Amino acid sequence: MSESRGDSARQGRTLASEADSSGYRRPLPDRGAPAFSTKGGAASANAGPTGGAGIGHRLDGGMDRALPRSHGRWLPDWPLAVKTILFFWLFYLVQATLRGVIVAYEGQLEMLERRVFVVVAGMLLTGVMYVLLRPTHNSPVRTKIIAAAILCLPAAAAFSAFNHYMFYVYSPMDAVWIVRDNAMLTDREKSTVAMLADGAFSWYFFFAAWSAIYVALSYSRQLRAADQRAAALAREAQDAQLRALRYQINPHFLFNTLNSLSSLVLAERTETAEKMLMNLSAFFRSTLAADPAADVSLAEEIDLQKLYLEIEQIRFPDRLKIEVDVPEHLLGRRVPVLILQPIVENAVKYGVARSRHPVTIQLSAYEEAGRLHIKVKDNGGDAAEIAPGGGTGVGLANVCNRLNARFGAGAGCLHGPDPGGGYTVHIFMPVVSDD
Repeated sequence: MSESRGDSARQGRTLASEADSSGYRRPLPDRGAPAFSTKGGAASANAGPTGGAGIGHRLDGGMDRALPRSHGRWLPDWPLAVKTILFFWLFYLVQATLRGVIVAYEGQLEMLERRVFVVVAGMLLTGVMYVLLRPTHNSPVRTKIIAAAILCLPAAAAFSAFNHYMFYVYSPMDAVWIVRDNAMLTDREKSTVAMLADGAFSWYFFFAAWSAIYVALSYSRQLRAADQRAAALAREAQDAQLRALRYQINPHFLFNTLNSLSSLVLAERTETAEKMLMNLSAFFRSTLAADPAADVSLAEEIDLQKLYLEIEQIRFPDRLKIEVDVPEHLLGRRVPVLILQPIVENAVKYGVARSRHPVTIQLSAYEEAGRLHIKVKDNGGDAAEIAPGGGTGVGLANVCNRLNARFGAGAGCLHGPDPGGGYTVHIFMPVVSDD
């Protein structure tokens, strides 16, 4: 099997070499201009290492390396945690210090020094809570809240114990007078267990407040990230749909043209067949260089259709006429590449090919209410000839699907028999200027 494939490849190279050595009777027309430009900078199908044949080198792990690194980080939102921890504990430090100054407690400087150590310990405990909460990062919000509520218990108890040690054990200080059951008691007169329990109860709500803020902000970031991923996937899906619809055009057109070429060769009309073949080559040279998902100017799209119609005029030299009525200021408006080709092809197939008298294909455009309207009309066959079921086949459906994928509800297709005879296809889309 591999030997036969090798022989075929060598034979193909020999045939190609012989054809090149003999040469064409005249060069393929380039029409004095390069391939039609599009926004997006698509590469040609005949590109070198970066083109189609050279894409294999991307499949050796490059796709994995292109993934965002954040997917592999264990603590991807640590900046958010650090900011919230610093804010909460610095706020407490400032609030407690101001309260002491207002109430005029004695030993403010010594209390401030101890309070700084207490705040640092609180930051460390909150940081440990954040690390322990990480396994619930992708869990439902309810799970996160329950986990945070449980973690606040040991954190509050540990902080209460450290705070008690710094103010009452390390170097006892006269504490604040408090009112309890209408009796004036000092903190020293309370039992150590009661003081720790009271402190833990108070600090629990402080840790719970931080947990609530962190969980809310973290979940909000996750929602935004999910929305961004969904939007990116939607754009990729839309781009894939546009490309799939776009690539339906060339094979369909190529099939029809090759049938015509076959008929010309069988009829021994070699010069006419050669002219059609060169025009076909020029048409594909221009269209294959365009990005299927990009837009071209209306002027370039019309030129492409004229090139296509030149091919069809070889088949119908006495029956096909073309009229273009597009205002100058609309030629710079941008439209999806080859959006008119299936419509024009249908006009030729159902209007010109089935008629015995000359048929004129009219292409016109106008702008209204922020939308670009384009009409393709032929005075050939009637509605019954267009399609037995009242439709116009795959070609027009392709155009409508492409417009819907590109512009959504802002674009559409209208079609039907024209009162004056023939058939009219009317498409509209939002105006996109050539900026």
